[in-house]
Amino acid sequence: MKFDLSLPEISPDGARAAAEAEAAGWTGGWLSETAHDPFTSLALATQTTERLELSTAVAIAFARNPLSLATAANDVQRLSKGRLTLGLGSSVQVQVELRYSMPWASPADRMGEFVDAMRAIWACWNDGVPLNFNGRWYQHTLMMPQFAPPPNPYGAPRVYVGGFGPRMTATAGRVGDGFIGLPFMTTRYVREVTLPALRKGRDEAPDREFETCLMPVVATGSTAEEIETSIQRARRRIANYACAPAYVPVLELHGWRELHEAAFELMMSGRWDDMAGLVDDEVLDAFAVTGDIPEVAAELRRRYDGLADRLYVLRMEGDGDAAKTNTLLAEALQETA
Repeated sequence: MKFDLSLPEISPDGARAAAEAEAAGWTGGWLSETAHDPFTSLALATQTTERLELSTAVAIAFARNPLSLATAANDVQRLSKGRLTLGLGSSVQVQVELRYSMPWASPADRMGEFVDAMRAIWACWNDGVPLNFNGRWYQHTLMMPQFAPPPNPYGAPRVYVGGFGPRMTATAGRVGDGFIGLPFMTTRYVREVTLPALRKGRDEAPDREFETCLMPVVATGSTAEEIETSIQRARRRIANYACAPAYVPVLELHGWRELHEAAFELMMSGRWDDMAGLVDDEVLDAFAVTGDIPEVAAELRRRYDGLADRLYVLRMEGDGDAAKTNTLLAEALQETA
């Protein structure tokens, strides 16, 4: 099993954190897309690392078009000398339409077409294949020489698709080189919903190498105080996911639909600080791995053995020496191998 660490968004600290993650022994570093463009941060990280695999987990596909995303990914792939994994996510309808002002329709089918279109563009650039992609949502049929980058000596990047529901998960299995699961997924949900959907998609592309990547919520630290602070952050994180209607299926699987209803009510009344109190120890244990650093390292391997090829771990932040905690966790994971 491989272990990756999240990296800070765009800043000199992000480039330094990437170098620290590489030195500590993490396999990869990844960036999500929130307030900054992840490709800028990854480009900085290529300059301070040599071995660290770099990934977006995830970049929002529907905020862009296949050509714009293929261009950004191709540039980072070249800068990193072939170390990029392009992790894509759809986001949700309200974000795509109201924040990005982009259309929303049939997200699972559209994601599959998006990936196929990017691969057609990369084949044009790298292999000289005429660009003639005509899909339902995307058409790319013009590539003049002055707009085509030279062939990438490292080839096209790997493409992983993030998902939660069965349809998007099956799409990931069909068109992706890997799948990225969201943090709000229990191991029961992975076994009963995610893996069957992935197998359904993989049946349509059985020869493609594939990785299953999950993003567990982790709460740990170097002192009892740091661990407790991290656990409270984990409760808030779980409650924030629980209030979203899109994630109700995992709660219903466990018989916890009332958690969504209570969290949603607090969110609508602006009582964000009260939401963490809804997450009792049973719910916390289902979604998060908590404890001291050796306990967390051992539990990550035990809990996800056979379910994931790699885990994306959210870096420790806040109180205490977060960089030290991240390094100690990497060392503990290596010791449990």
